[in-house]
Amino acid sequence: MKSTRKGLRSGELEKDTYGRLNCAECEESLKTENDPDEVFTVRRCPNCDSKWKELR
Repeated sequence: MKSTRKGLRSGELEKDTYGRLNCAECEESLKTENDPDEVFTVRRCPNCDSKWKELR
Protein backbone atom coordinates (compact mmCIF):
# COMPACT_ATOMS: atom_id res chain seq x y z
CA MET A 1 0.00 0.00 0.00
CA LYS A 2 1.50 3.34 -1.09
CA SER A 3 1.26 6.60 0.78
CA THR A 4 -0.99 9.41 -0.43
CA ARG A 5 2.09 11.54 -1.16
CA LYS A 6 3.51 8.89 -3.50
CA GLY A 7 0.08 8.52 -5.10
CA LEU A 8 -0.05 12.26 -5.80
CA ARG A 9 3.48 12.28 -7.26
CA SER A 10 2.84 9.26 -9.50
CA GLY A 11 -0.48 10.63 -10.79
CA GLU A 12 -2.69 7.97 -9.18
CA LEU A 13 -4.33 10.65 -6.99
CA GLU A 14 -5.44 14.20 -7.70
CA LYS A 15 -6.61 17.06 -5.52
CA ASP A 16 -9.77 18.96 -6.43
CA THR A 17 -10.30 22.69 -5.99
CA TYR A 18 -11.29 22.15 -2.34
CA GLY A 19 -8.17 20.10 -1.50
CA ARG A 20 -9.94 16.73 -1.35
CA LEU A 21 -8.11 13.67 -2.66
CA ASN A 22 -9.63 11.97 -5.71
CA CYS A 23 -8.74 8.74 -7.50
CA ALA A 24 -7.34 9.71 -10.91
CA GLU A 25 -8.73 6.55 -12.55
CA CYS A 26 -12.32 6.78 -11.26
CA GLU A 27 -12.44 10.51 -10.44
CA GLU A 28 -14.18 9.64 -7.14
CA SER A 29 -13.45 11.22 -3.78
CA LEU A 30 -11.57 8.91 -1.40
CA LYS A 31 -13.24 7.54 1.72
CA THR A 32 -11.46 7.28 5.08
CA GLU A 33 -10.98 4.17 7.22
CA ASN A 34 -9.65 5.17 10.65
CA ASP A 35 -8.27 2.42 12.92
CA PRO A 36 -7.45 3.92 16.36
CA ASP A 37 -4.67 1.35 16.95
CA GLU A 38 -2.72 2.36 13.83
CA VAL A 39 -0.48 5.38 13.26
CA PHE A 40 -1.91 5.96 9.78
CA THR A 41 -5.33 6.39 8.19
CA VAL A 42 -6.32 4.29 5.17
CA ARG A 43 -7.82 6.23 2.25
CA ARG A 44 -9.88 4.02 -0.10
CA CYS A 45 -11.52 4.57 -3.47
CA PRO A 46 -15.15 3.32 -3.31
CA ASN A 47 -15.22 2.28 -7.00
CA CYS A 48 -11.93 0.51 -7.75
CA ASP A 49 -11.08 -0.32 -4.07
CA SER A 50 -7.50 0.99 -4.36
CA LYS A 51 -5.96 1.94 -1.02
CA TRP A 52 -3.41 4.49 0.15
CA LYS A 53 -2.16 5.23 3.65
CA GLU A 54 -1.92 8.71 5.13
CA LEU A 55 0.05 9.54 8.28
CA ARG A 56 -1.89 11.40 10.93
